[in-house]
Amino acid sequence: MGNDLAAFAKENGVKYFMISYTDLFSGQRAKLVPAQAIADMQKDGAGFAGFATWLDLTPAHPDMLAVPDPDSVIQLPWKPEVAWVAANCIMDDKEVGQAPRNTLKRLIAEAAADGMHVKTGVEAEFFLISPDGKAISDEYDTASKPCYDQQAVMRRYDVIAEICDHMLALGWGAYQNDHEDANGQFEMNWAFDDALPTADKHSFFKFMVKSIAEKHGLRATFMPKPFQGLTGNGCHAHISVWDETGKTNVFADNSMELGLSAKGKNFLGGIMKHASALAAITNPTVNSYKRINAPRTISGATWAPNTVTWTGNNRTHMVRVPGPGRFELRLPDGAANPYLLQAVIIAAGLDGIRSKADPGKRYDIDMYQLGHTVTDAPKLPLNLLDALREFDHDKSLKAALGEEFSSAYLKLKHQEWNSYASHFTQWERDHTLDI
Repeated sequence: MGNDLAAFAKENGVKYFMISYTDLFSGQRAKLVPAQAIADMQKDGAGFAGFATWLDLTPAHPDMLAVPDPDSVIQLPWKPEVAWVAANCIMDDKEVGQAPRNTLKRLIAEAAADGMHVKTGVEAEFFLISPDGKAISDEYDTASKPCYDQQAVMRRYDVIAEICDHMLALGWGAYQNDHEDANGQFEMNWAFDDALPTADKHSFFKFMVKSIAEKHGLRATFMPKPFQGLTGNGCHAHISVWDETGKTNVFADNSMELGLSAKGKNFLGGIMKHASALAAITNPTVNSYKRINAPRTISGATWAPNTVTWTGNNRTHMVRVPGPGRFELRLPDGAANPYLLQAVIIAAGLDGIRSKADPGKRYDIDMYQLGHTVTDAPKLPLNLLDALREFDHDKSLKAALGEEFSSAYLKLKHQEWNSYASHFTQWERDHTLDI
């Protein structure tokens, strides 16, 4: 893309830039900057009042400056006169330690210092729903097993194809789209990449899907469990580590079990070791735990884990190894912050490699049928509060993510939990009015 956003604007007919950053609660914040002003903004950043977004700042803090990263610039395919660019948050000439993109960049640099190049892909699931959010958008999408439903995906062809066309035009390597396991649910896949570009694309993908859905009079949601009885929105992450050249997959070793090298198993060991704590990041909302701990859905399976186990090519576990040289973490959901998701994977994996962590026993059973027979593996947290407590107790994971980030995240997420816990619900009236 080059380093000069003003030149990019002139070459591509861009009138405005959206200088965007993602806060701790995955809120995408932006300022719309005319191309005539972008040169100064690229140098000095766009000013924000950090307290007005979900960051642990006060009204007394100085301006937070969002400095655009020109390598991330994406011209909006559906509105080419606008370009989106991810930004790094700066305050008083220092990086804001709690800002998610800064947190990820620091961990990428830490991995690089150890000669490791983390590459990931994400599978972001979403529902297309009515504008009021109360129902799926397709009244005919009623099958009890709707996954890969040919008619249902074609009834939403205009939306799905438009999004996929845009990904192809952007050079993302889009390669498949399908109707997922819940009525009204879809998944769209693009090629894996280095962790930071994957996070930027994931962030932009959510913005793009919502924008195109709105253009068609619909609404898109990545909410983990928007409908009772239906499969929730996962965001599975496929993880591999490459050498410093980025050309040799150091997780691949065909002489080892499942084709996963010793270093790959140690990285996996870090994920297993920190799983209950990293759930606070990968599953960051109250609603997240309605997906993880859901009863059987209409389709017959939740496709979500509830126990810290790993396996080969078996989708009923928290981690599966579908082929040599990589593994899939099936824990994250649609609410996961695109930057923090990558950051916590790297943090846990690096700790696993440094401590030579053992991932423990491999299970090949159907966890949905025989999970009750597994007695020596931890259960995942039952709710957000339990996850936050696990994260708070995991001193090494907190240190790896940074004390400023960890403290801010725990503070704001506890506030969110307290708000939820103090909310008066219809359930309470239904179950306690006549006691």
